[in-house]
Amino acid sequence: MTWWRDGYLGTGAALGLVAFVVVLILLVAPRSPVVPRHRRRPVDDPGDTAVGGIAKRLTASVDRALTSRDSHLAERLDVAGIRLPASNLVVLTGSGMIVGFALGLLLGLPLLSFALLVLIPIGVLLTIRVMTDRRRAAFAGQLDETAQMLAGSLRSGYSFTQALATVGKEAVSPTGEEFVRITNELRLGRPIADSMENTARRMKSEDFSWIGQAVAINREVGGNLADVLEGVSHTIRERAQLRRQVQSLSSEGRLSALVLIGLPFVLAGVFAVVNPKYIGLLFTRLLGWVMLGMAAILLTIGSLWLRVAVRIKY
Repeated sequence: MTWWRDGYLGTGAALGLVAFVVVLILLVAPRSPVVPRHRRRPVDDPGDTAVGGIAKRLTASVDRALTSRDSHLAERLDVAGIRLPASNLVVLTGSGMIVGFALGLLLGLPLLSFALLVLIPIGVLLTIRVMTDRRRAAFAGQLDETAQMLAGSLRSGYSFTQALATVGKEAVSPTGEEFVRITNELRLGRPIADSMENTARRMKSEDFSWIGQAVAINREVGGNLADVLEGVSHTIRERAQLRRQVQSLSSEGRLSALVLIGLPFVLAGVFAVVNPKYIGLLFTRLLGWVMLGMAAILLTIGSLWLRVAVRIKY
């Protein structure tokens, strides 16, 4: 296996040499003369460097590909609160995969190279998922205060549109950002009910959907909207209290699920350090691969079952 490792090491060294030559060319290449700031015209465009031009063309190509495929990546980034264009994220992720692959080859670890090719995009997706869940949880936790703020603005004599704008200015993130979006959509002529329902769908908030339905019903039948919002706020507060109680009661089950899922991997790591030959039989014998496949299937089924068991709907 020496020639195999040497081949990967040579490939990694070649990639590193190419990267070094490119950086050296960029540093040594003559640059355009720098004009003092006070002598520049406002319309002057200094232009892009070679690397900047390549990055811009690559980003534009990725943007066109995402648009043609009707990708929802941009919406997912917006919901997660990531202020980065989807094309830039794709380019950065691809660059990270290339760098990780080259690093693994330079270290003489081909398995690490291929592992990084898979783990880097998975890590990016998991990061987006975690940030999305946190932002939605923060939005749900602020709904009680949001409803009270809307009711207070209405009692102060504001119209409902002005109350939405007030919440957008005074509320903290992410509620303020979402209400600014609602206000902008109303200025473009979108109905209030549709805009609020779209926000409820984006944030996956059933409680905010109730607020939108209460506003839509009030606009049709009339009545004191401030009193309605205070009643909805009381209901949301009680649901939040019940949600926290359920989470505290089910915390033991969720912790047990994490322990049971992580225990096989922990034991495999311990055996790999203490007795590598013992655990190595699983990867060198056909029966070992069969056992690993069966273990993966059973672990997946058990994980799904535990996930359903500890998830309580109310």
